Amino acid sequence: MKSALASLTLFASVVVAQSLPPPGRTVYRCEEGGKVSYSDSPCLGAQKLEIEPTRGLNQSSGRQQIGKDVRRERNQEQLAEAIRPLTGMTVEQLDLFGRRQRLAPATQQSCKRLDGLIPKAEAAENAASAGSARDAAQRRLLALRTDYRQLNCD
Repeated sequence: MKSALASLTLFASVVVAQSLPPPGRTVYRCEEGGKVSYSDSPCLGAQKLEIEPTRGLNQSSGRQQIGKDVRRERNQEQLAEAIRPLTGMTVEQLDLFGRRQRLAPATQQSCKRLDGLIPKAEAAENAASAGSARDAAQRRLLALRTDYRQLNCD
């Protein structure tokens, strides 16, 4: 098992070293004063949206143009799927694991802690009734999401 983990760490390091920064896939829908805005930064009472960036551009001829970065990303995904029986991780989990390898060990632990706290805070926000309880839940969730972003956990 240790050799599989060492191989996984090496693979993740190589993938991270060869890849572009991850595109922002989390967008927050914020509403203030009746105006709606979208941002990659969390805001109070934000609705979290997961997006999938486009991958290539179709020409009017019907051919698909795919840049080097998209080809590289697809190759990495295929490799991640091939080693999935060894790692037990999805493509997204392996990608996140690779990005977090660059973080300091204490930061990695903080990210892991936030991975557990944020879904609980989201559930608490959804369960809270209107008023001060909901405001407190939203402030708690905003603080956790802000920490997550500042630590570069994503």
